[in-house]
Amino acid sequence: MSLTVSPELLEKAQRGPVDDTDFIACIQESLPYAWGVVSGLAERVRATDTDYEANEVPPPGETERGQLLRLLASDAMRGAVERHFGMRLAFQNCHKVALFKPEADAAYQEFVTPRSQLLNQSPELVDC
Repeated sequence: MSLTVSPELLEKAQRGPVDDTDFIACIQESLPYAWGVVSGLAERVRATDTDYEANEVPPPGETERGQLLRLLASDAMRGAVERHFGMRLAFQNCHKVALFKPEADAAYQEFVTPRSQLLNQSPELVDC
């Protein structure tokens, strides 16, 4: 299961649309490691003049790796997180997550190229 949904939030969803605030709170509670990685990237982007920040640290275990994969594989979660931070997410492998400023289109386009994906590979990542 991707998220741990409270009975109250599930009931709210059954009645109609759920706002991003409630959805983000559910993501934060359900995927604390993934949320920590992304929110840490957001803090670093805001604190620097760089176009983006990328996580280079592998997760400490499979549970944490699974959290990152679930967050980034869901269009709904990914979109909500991007709206929350006002930035764009990109993902290259089991841990290389990047968060881009809205105006950093050239850096984003380079990060998501096949070339960048291939250059990011290493034997250690074959089974991640």
